[in-house]
Amino acid sequence: QVQLVESGGNLVQAGGSLRLSCLASGSIFSINDMGWYRQAPGKQRDLVATIPTGGSANYADSVKGRFTISRDIAKNTVYLQMNNLKVEDTAVYYCYAEGHWGLGTLVTVSS
Repeated sequence: QVQLVESGGNLVQAGGSLRLSCLASGSIFSINDMGWYRQAPGKQRDLVATIPTGGSANYADSVKGRFTISRDIAKNTVYLQMNNLKVEDTAVYYCYAEGHWGLGTLVTVSS
């Protein structure tokens, strides 16, 4: 079993930046792919970015050039650096790892 705990969500103005963190614990030896998804009110949960162990990151078109995903294997943590935030980035952001989900962290971008 893998436990994921997100942090870093906040209220920020459009154009601002935030960094989300996700700490993994438990059976972390089984983790290859980690990533971030988001769900805006009334919408489905969508991919934001993923990064496999030792592999290249994959991004949704809507965040390319603004968001950067990274992993610190030693700290069992995946990060999402979000720059030039837009109102439409407002959502609950969920950490994902090998079929496991965190509880989410809320990002609100005001105009």
